[in-house]
Amino acid sequence: MPLTRCVEGRNFKHAMENPNPEKSPQESGEPMGLIASFQVDHTQIVPGIYESRTDAIGGDFATTFDVRMKTPNKEPAIHPNAMHTIEHVVATFLRNDAEWKDRIVYWGPMGCLTGCYLIVKGRPKPQELQPLLLRAFEYLRDYEGEVPGATPVNCGNYLLHDLPMAKWEAARYVEILKTGARYEYVKTKRIDTAGGVFFDA
Repeated sequence: MPLTRCVEGRNFKHAMENPNPEKSPQESGEPMGLIASFQVDHTQIVPGIYESRTDAIGGDFATTFDVRMKTPNKEPAIHPNAMHTIEHVVATFLRNDAEWKDRIVYWGPMGCLTGCYLIVKGRPKPQELQPLLLRAFEYLRDYEGEVPGATPVNCGNYLLHDLPMAKWEAARYVEILKTGARYEYVKTKRIDTAGGVFFDA
């Protein structure tokens, strides 16, 4: 289905206004727009569940959530082996959850290894995702046995796993979800001046 609206990105707007451009922004030298997730002040982020962006696809919506497990740049990021295991186990849980499985579009790690992205159909609020993610991370915290899909046939890097560390990270995030998760980014104000653009947190 055609993408009809995106809440971020002048590049998307440019593409919609010029469906057959003679030159791409890269070719023309036009600066590329900063994507939504990079416009958030990461010095203000703490663990929680945040709405990162919403896209309209045909007559429906897809919402991307920032499932933040670590405070960026202030505490150690999740080890790649543990994050890989978190991806496998939580993805398996989400795609089998009776209530949400038909709305799950994507689950996967952030490149910075401080959390994951969850994309779901519709426009639920972050607070509505809290019970689902709490169940998912409790499942991982208590998980015993082989990591789902961790075989040469099913996974492109099947040895890159660490279930004990993934369980430790899950236990920590469970407590955050129970007691102190944040659901809204700290607001920033864009200030335009003659000399440039600044953001005031």
